[in-house]
Amino acid sequence: MIGNRRLTYPVSAATITADPLRKNRPLLKTSASRLALGLLLLAAPPAFADPIRQTKGDWQDKFRQLEGEDWPTPTDYRGASGAPGHRYWQQKVDYDVRVALNEATKVVTGSETIRYRNNSPDALPYLWLLLDQNDYKRSSIAQMSQTVADTATISIGDINRAKRMQDWEGGFTIAAVRGPDGQPLAHRVTDSLLRIELPAPVAGNGGEVTISIDWSFPMAEQKVVDGRSGYECFTDPGQDGNCIFEGAQWFPRLAVYSDYEGWHNKAFLGAGEFTLEFGDYRVALTVPADHVVSATGVLQNPDQVLTPVQRQRLETAKTASSPTYIVTPEEAVAAERSRASGSKTWTFAAQNVRDFGWASSRKFAWDAMGVRQDYAANPHVMAMSFYPKEARPLWDAYSTKAIAHTIDVYGKFAFPYPYPVAQSVNGPVGGMEYPMITFNGPRPVKDAKTGALTYTERAKTGLIGVVIHEVGHDWFPMIVNSDERQWTWMDEGLNTFLQFQAEKLWDKDFPSRRGEPKDIAEYMLSDNQVPLMTQSDSVLQFGANGYGKPATALTILRETVLGRDLFDRAFREYANRWRFKRPTPYDFFRTMEESSGVDLDWFWRGWFYSTDHVDVALTNVVQGRVAGGDLPATERQRRAIRDGDNVSLTVQRNAGQRTVTERDPATRDFYDQTDRLAVSPQQRRDLAEKLQGLTPQQRAAFAVTDNFYRFTFRNIGGLVMPVPLKLTFSDGSTEIARIPAEVWRYDPKQVTWQYVTPKTVTAAEIDPLLEIADADRSNNAWRGAIRPVVLEIEDIDELENRMKDFDVQVKPGSVRTYPAAAK
Repeated sequence: MIGNRRLTYPVSAATITADPLRKNRPLLKTSASRLALGLLLLAAPPAFADPIRQTKGDWQDKFRQLEGEDWPTPTDYRGASGAPGHRYWQQKVDYDVRVALNEATKVVTGSETIRYRNNSPDALPYLWLLLDQNDYKRSSIAQMSQTVADTATISIGDINRAKRMQDWEGGFTIAAVRGPDGQPLAHRVTDSLLRIELPAPVAGNGGEVTISIDWSFPMAEQKVVDGRSGYECFTDPGQDGNCIFEGAQWFPRLAVYSDYEGWHNKAFLGAGEFTLEFGDYRVALTVPADHVVSATGVLQNPDQVLTPVQRQRLETAKTASSPTYIVTPEEAVAAERSRASGSKTWTFAAQNVRDFGWASSRKFAWDAMGVRQDYAANPHVMAMSFYPKEARPLWDAYSTKAIAHTIDVYGKFAFPYPYPVAQSVNGPVGGMEYPMITFNGPRPVKDAKTGALTYTERAKTGLIGVVIHEVGHDWFPMIVNSDERQWTWMDEGLNTFLQFQAEKLWDKDFPSRRGEPKDIAEYMLSDNQVPLMTQSDSVLQFGANGYGKPATALTILRETVLGRDLFDRAFREYANRWRFKRPTPYDFFRTMEESSGVDLDWFWRGWFYSTDHVDVALTNVVQGRVAGGDLPATERQRRAIRDGDNVSLTVQRNAGQRTVTERDPATRDFYDQTDRLAVSPQQRRDLAEKLQGLTPQQRAAFAVTDNFYRFTFRNIGGLVMPVPLKLTFSDGSTEIARIPAEVWRYDPKQVTWQYVTPKTVTAAEIDPLLEIADADRSNNAWRGAIRPVVLEIEDIDELENRMKDFDVQVKPGSVRTYPAAAK
């Protein structure tokens, strides 16, 4: 456990139960409850019609259930609880790849054998594969659909990219596609997709087919044309001229065939990343002889590519408590200068992964340390970093330690890290993830005059943050295999939430960019946004929508809505249910509700399906006292309220001018000579009679002397949320009342909520800890006077004839004098 915070909620003043005939209508249990309900100020009257058929007024049901209306019907593949069904299936794809990097031409050439196992119930007559490098073709949908700002300016980077795309073109060249017998297979390239026609459909429920493909592509200069892979060469004056190569989306990969969509064959447009099938990999990478290679999986031939000293260092690093060099910075600098001839082949193997990435350079220093887990299946993980001299001293201080920290924190929130290695590589890609390997960008800066290397605090925290984030992607989506092309938030949002948790456990003052509720308010007020459930390639403000808003939503769900115990248990349930499987958003939503025991449809609807924002205003505060059994005390309350309200400026300025009733005694009658709030004999008789007919429990209501505070909240932003309300009392004490979101269920626009206490409230403020992303704090605190009122118990009728109550009779022509008791 990482911690716990106790959440408290006020106890309702009334006891109600559900009416079995009219859903959501309060049903009073007893006449005592009816009396009690007279003390409770409810919101606007509820609308009891079926919300789907609501045609009168503008009432909205923010708590309408998503199940069965907006969510897909549960099946044997995906259950109603959010867990995989008893007939859940997914495909398995194994790869055997041989690939060579030509450093001079920057061309990658490869040959792969693919074994495809069809676990679906369907026979498949063809296969779809992803050719993501085809985004670099000039005619691709991705290139041809790019837009620019309608301004009279252009950046240097945009100019350089446009010119490069005129001179250079990327994309796959498919040299051959062969079937199991080695014979050519018909195939067709459609933008970034490859369809292969099979000689016979691959049977469902375990049928297999083997195909092979020969291909090549030119690597992109990443810092010029951008992307998730490519090369970077250090060719500026004074640099060594060597390059770093990062391989991603570098081979034809099988598209997903799933129970909820069939073939996932939407073209890659750049934003929506990819969802892939799990399988086993064996990859042989042939690179220049003096290169050091980092890749998905475990190195299979260290004796062929590492020196005896380096192999010994690698063994020592397994038990090291801090990063230990396998390839030292000095060895890397020597390799940069010597430029060995020939090549070496590095062979890696990985089991149960959904992709494969690699990086290669003679510039790499390599450090590593072992990370121990309390996990019998994988008690030991090698955390490793690869970086050029330009990344020191920042990388050798923080990269590998950030990996180790990520393994620790994510392991507690989700599940222990199941793979043998976790790697961070410095190169041109600013931040990208693949199984067991990540590409991360921040470096120190070099002084042009002195050559001294320094780094900013932003570079330091940026490196730690990006390593946490990218290594964290090993959990989401590399293991919990969500569909990134459909729902960005399922991997970026969940991962950014956990990144935020890990950053705050690295340093409590860590300057996290995303996750704090207060930091999302500006975005949620903007017009240029779309719901989180929008398909990835159509998302506006990608970082705020795909990363920041869902991370903030989960922070609020954990800290404010559910509390840490319920949230953490449910989140682990989701992660473990869907590890090495393919969840949809509905599996996440259902699991969080089913495991926590809390209905969260209102939360998903507001945060994930709408663009409403949070803005709750405190518009009125009333201090109520019960019109109780002590009649003189009650009338004193009324007199105090009357005197407090009697502040007419005209009356004050008329002081000194005698009124008619003051000048002429004949105009004064009973009502002028008695206090309208004096207790009459009839009132006493009525109260005694009323009390005599009540039960002891009912009679006790008349003796209550507590304050009944009534707070009116207006929902300006539209997003219903819990209302944390800080109360300050006259004795100096404070309390935060945590009002659940269900307070809005009868009226999502304005409600009045009651709080009972013997103390005197002097101030009230919504969201004092900045935990619900309230976008306008100017209306959160009550700045006016707290208006006092007397609360009449409903069963006592108001008596209008005070003369009669005082047993006064008036005879024609009589002298207008009245009993002293009436004064």
